[in-house]
Parts: sequence; C-alpha cells; structure tokens
Amino acid sequence: MYEHLSDIIDKYEGISASLSRPDALEDQDLYRKLTKEYTSMGPLVEKIRERGRLVDDLSEAQSMLADKPDRELREFLTEESELLREKLEIAEQELKVLLLPKDPNDEKSVVIEIRAGAGGEEAALFAGVLYRMYGMYAEQRGWRTELIDANETGIGGFKEIIFTIEAEGAYSRFKFESGVHRVQRVPATESSGRIHTSTVTVAVLAEADEVDVDILQSDLEIDTFRASGAGGQHINKTDSAIRITHKPTGIVVTCQDQRSQHKNRDRAMAVLRSRLYDIALTEQESGLAQERREQVGRGNRNERIRTYNYPQGRVTDHRINLTLYKINGILNGDIDEIIDNLITSDQARKIGAFASESASGAGSGGNGSGGDNGGGNVRGGGKSAAARSADVV
Repeated sequence: MYEHLSDIIDKYEGISASLSRPDALEDQDLYRKLTKEYTSMGPLVEKIRERGRLVDDLSEAQSMLADKPDRELREFLTEESELLREKLEIAEQELKVLLLPKDPNDEKSVVIEIRAGAGGEEAALFAGVLYRMYGMYAEQRGWRTELIDANETGIGGFKEIIFTIEAEGAYSRFKFESGVHRVQRVPATESSGRIHTSTVTVAVLAEADEVDVDILQSDLEIDTFRASGAGGQHINKTDSAIRITHKPTGIVVTCQDQRSQHKNRDRAMAVLRSRLYDIALTEQESGLAQERREQVGRGNRNERIRTYNYPQGRVTDHRINLTLYKINGILNGDIDEIIDNLITSDQARKIGAFASESASGAGSGGNGSGGDNGGGNVRGGGKSAAARSADVV
C-alpha cells in the first residue's frame, strides 16, 4: 500500500515547479487545473511526510535500544518507541483514507428528488417532512436550496418534490440518502391510534455540468405552459413554466417555480443533464465487480435504507445497523451523525478492498490526487437510449 508514496511526493513537487513556469502563468485554464490538483494533493503529501518522520524516529529509537544503553535511557527509549508506534498507527490509518480513490462527483452540487411511495396521503406528508429535514440541514451548513418542481397534495404533502442544493461537497454528504425511507407513526386522522407504515423514495443525483453531458437539441421537445398553484400573480398569469421531454429516453422534466421562462428552462435542463449523467454512471457501474457495486456510497433506490419510528422516537439506518433515539433532532436537520457513520463504514470497506488488492498485486498504488470510483470520465457509446442520445464525457 505504501510502495509508491515517493512517487506521489515527486508528482506534487513537479506540479509545484510547473506552477512557476511562464507557460502555466499565461494559460489560465492550465494554471487553474494545476492549482486545483496541487491543493487537493496537499493534505495527502503532508500525511505522507508525517508518516515518514515517524518511521525515521521509530527506527532511530529502535537502533539506540539495540546498542543496550543504561537502564534510565532504555526506559526512556522504550516509552518513546511505544508512543511513536501509536502515532504511526494513527497516521497510517489516516493515510489509508487519503489514498482511497476519490469519487469525482463528491464536490458537486446535488439534485434531490423525493417521491411518495406506499401509504397514500401519509407517504405524501412524510415526503414533506424529509424535504424540510434536508432543507434545514443545508441551512445549517450555509448551503443554498432551490425548488425546481413540486406536486402538492391538499393538506401539505407532496406526491413529488424536486430541488437542488448548491454547494461544493454537497454530493459527498447527500449521496448516502438515495433509497427507500420508511416511516412508522400514527396519522392525525387515525382515531384508533393504529400505527401506519409508509414509504418515501429519495434519489440524489450529482448535478452535471454541460461538459459532463452533451444533449442533442434535436432530441428535446420543449413545451411552455402557465404555472399552477402558489407562486404569485406573475407566475400564474404568464406561460413561464417549462416542460422538457427527452425523446430517446422518455424522461420528462418540469420546472415552474421561477418567474422567468428562461430560468425555468435552465433549471429543467440542469435536472435533465443530472438524470442522464446518473443513468450513464449506473450503466458503467453495472460492469464492476459485485463487491464494488455493494458499497454504501451508491445504494439501490429500491432498497429500504432507513426507518423513522415515531412512537419509539428512533431512527434506524439498516445499512450500518445504526439506531439513534433522537428522531426530533434528526427531522430538524441534525443528520451529521448518521452521515458521518455511513462515510466511516464506506471508507472501512474500501480500505479493506484496497489493502487486499495491494497485497495480491492487483493494485499499483493510488496517486491520491483523484481516481475512478464509478464516476468522472464516463463515456457514452453503449446501446442504451441514454448512451445513444447523450455523449457523457
């Protein structure tokens, strides 16, 4: 696993030298690319150097012990060696995490789609609860939330609600939310006090840039119509709402929340790009080994991932067998503990796989400055509708 650490430092120093070259300073795109890579490699290189210092210090202490010093110095060196071993173990554990191939989508913003499942009006009401939960979590982090489209019910629920959370790193936190969320509670309309079980489906998509997905204009059917529901007099009196149909895949995206038809079109196109990008990533991942497809980071949307039990005040994430008895705080946006545990579990699984590959010679050692983890440079070219119609690069 540590065989190529010197290569990473050499690359880092090479980028540093390149940043001072005149050609890099003149080419702003190249300069930004090099600066981004240099910055992203910084924590990894510092950890490699820290590990190197600890290895050297431990080796020196062991060498001095081998010379059979007097009792007082021997006790000191023995204690120092144990302390250095503990620090080295911690540094190597942190280094393993930094060496893992990065998900290239982690720094992206997200499109979140919440849909009511089984349970009728109760499911629609809980879709609203989850929308509020994610909105409050984003607000706590200072992230911007923007509504794209919503299909409301008469009493405050949503059959479907689509929104974006715009922030660098949003996908790294929200990608674990994809799947079926189950709620168990007594509806306000239930006179007998019987607990109902309902489900809501959450889909989290990395917001794709135009360079990620190239959509042919001839593949689009764009309709305008008058927005319905709440939104003010201007929205309800002009044909500002947009419906885009992607003919090869049949995907339909609607946006009517913005006052401007132009803004609604841009938002609808952003959602369409993200859906096509997600289809391409899913198709790419279908060719990976089974153990990689089972990583926590991209769960099956049909899989029940979490249960919210109101009578017992508990929330259980079934993927990692985590149960927390603080449902009110979680539904008010306090979901960091769940997400942190999911990330830790995901990293532990990847470290195990990475170590096994390194030990067997299958892996050649990551350079830590990026990697392919089921995303990134995806290229269309298969026979699916998504691949035929969208060149994902």
